[in-house]
Amino acid sequence: MYKGILVLIAAVVLMGLSGNSFADRMIFKCKTQRGMVYQKSACAEGEESLSSWVSPKDNVQPKQSLSLEQGNGGHYFVDSEINGNAVTFVVDTGASVVSLPNSVATAAKLDCKNQVTMQTANGATGACSVIIDRLKLGAFLIRDVEAVVVPNLSQPLLGMNVLQRFTITQDNNRMRISER
Repeated sequence: MYKGILVLIAAVVLMGLSGNSFADRMIFKCKTQRGMVYQKSACAEGEESLSSWVSPKDNVQPKQSLSLEQGNGGHYFVDSEINGNAVTFVVDTGASVVSLPNSVATAAKLDCKNQVTMQTANGATGACSVIIDRLKLGAFLIRDVEAVVVPNLSQPLLGMNVLQRFTITQDNNRMRISER
């Protein structure tokens, strides 16, 4: 009993010294008539204090996520930035790599690295590989993203080389893109 009182006094003193953030994390284990109880407040008079401790502080930020509503034709669109330039991508799980129209690549000042041949739904086509320095999707920032510039492409496609970095769920005409 004496040890329990000392623990309680020590806990109260520490809570007073440490401020609210510490006190908010203090857990007390009390023996009551109902049995063992874990609670955030000190044990009541007549209840035995078995132990107390500070719960681990959650240093982990809540996972960031994007919530997208299904748009025209059943597609999902995400507002983004390429090197600071606003771009709206179609989320395309069928595209293996981020694909950009010439106009988007020019506006983002992307320089062609290599000529490549792409297999598309319409057959093989020539394209140019580029590296996007900064691709921003909502709160997410991805650096050094491989992409291709495809002639005659009308809409930027967010491909699997970026999407595979996230957890993607779809339900009731909504898509959620979340940190892994």
